[in-house]
Parts: sequence; structure tokens; C-alpha cells
Amino acid sequence: MRFSPTAAIQYCWDTFKKRPWFFVGAVAILLAANFLNIGVTSGVNSLTGGTLEEPTIVSNVVNLALSALIVIGAVAFFLAAHDDPDGVAYAALWHPSSYWKFFATSLLTSLAVGLGLVLLIVPGLIAMVLFLFAGFLVVDRDMGPLEALQTSMAMTKGNRWPLFGFVVLTMLILALGVLALGLGLIVAVPIVGLATAYAYRLLSGGPDDAVAADARLAA
Repeated sequence: MRFSPTAAIQYCWDTFKKRPWFFVGAVAILLAANFLNIGVTSGVNSLTGGTLEEPTIVSNVVNLALSALIVIGAVAFFLAAHDDPDGVAYAALWHPSSYWKFFATSLLTSLAVGLGLVLLIVPGLIAMVLFLFAGFLVVDRDMGPLEALQTSMAMTKGNRWPLFGFVVLTMLILALGVLALGLGLIVAVPIVGLATAYAYRLLSGGPDDAVAADARLAA
């Protein structure tokens, strides 16, 4: 199955337009959760003797733990929104199931990407492509960290260049959202989230929605 970055973005833009204010509300909830995370982490950092420049290990751990809880909710939400855009509800943002597996998977992915970015940036982008679907596999199939990473790598075979272009394109979309006084994120985040869920469904052989949508766009 061939993946087209532009087709994914177009499909998800069309999906976003069906319920724009609903998706804006989802982003508002995610942003509020992130601000709460910052507040809690800052408080823990102060209590444990850290500074803004040198946060404590405890505050870093709290930040990682809360961030993983927010991201797993976002993954679950956008996957549900892709599968059922008319029926998905905000409750999908709360998804503590498989949390520890997701946390470990996110940690391993971040380490791989971070190390790759240090090594001349390109290896980090390659790691982003290879492990793009690891979190989705944990949420959708309850896979363990290593299995999710290995399966994600297998899913990208034959589409790594298109997926590389997709990663760059989504980074540009998010960057434009930030440059638009940050307000652009209320559109950029749903588009990127839905598009990644679309790519996952298309390449994982899940529900037929992604395949059918790709056929419609190609027609």
C-alpha cells in the first residue's frame, strides 16, 4: 500500500472541516492539560530545590510521566476521530490503558530520536520515521515497547521516503501554527494528529476508512 503525504493532509483537512469547533475544543483541552503539567512540574521543581535552568531529576520524571498521560490521550483521541469523526467524543482524550507500556515506548523513541538529532539531525529524522507508529500500536493493539518499535519499523517498509516527507511536512505545519501567534495550532494540531492516524490505519491494514479515503482522493 502506497502512502501519499498530500492525500493524508487533504483527507484530514476535509475531516477537520466537518466538526471544526469540536476539534478546536479538543486542542484547547490538550493545551490546558499541558499548562497544568507545566504548573505541577514547576511546583515539584521548586519543592525539590531545582531552578528553571537546572530542574531536578524528580521534576523531570514528573514531567515525563504527565506528558505521557497527555500524549497517550491525544493518540487515542485522534485514532478514534479518524475511525469515527462524527461519533468521537472528548472522553476519548482520557486513555490511561496501557499507560506504562506507552510511557516506556515514548521514552525509548525519544532517546533514539534525541540521539539521532545530536548525530547531524538526519539520523533523528530517520528515527522519527521508523518509530512513527509505535505509540499508536501500543494504544490500538496493546503492544509492549520493543514489539511496538519493531512493528512500526516493519510498517514503514516501502514507504519510508513518503513518510520522511510526511514528517517534514507535519513539522512545517506545526511551525506555521506557532508562527501564527500560536493560534494556528488550533488547526495545525488536529490536522497533524488526524493525518498521522490516517497514515497508521492505511499502513497497518486496520479499518477500511483510510483505504477508501485514499481511493476517493486518487479518483
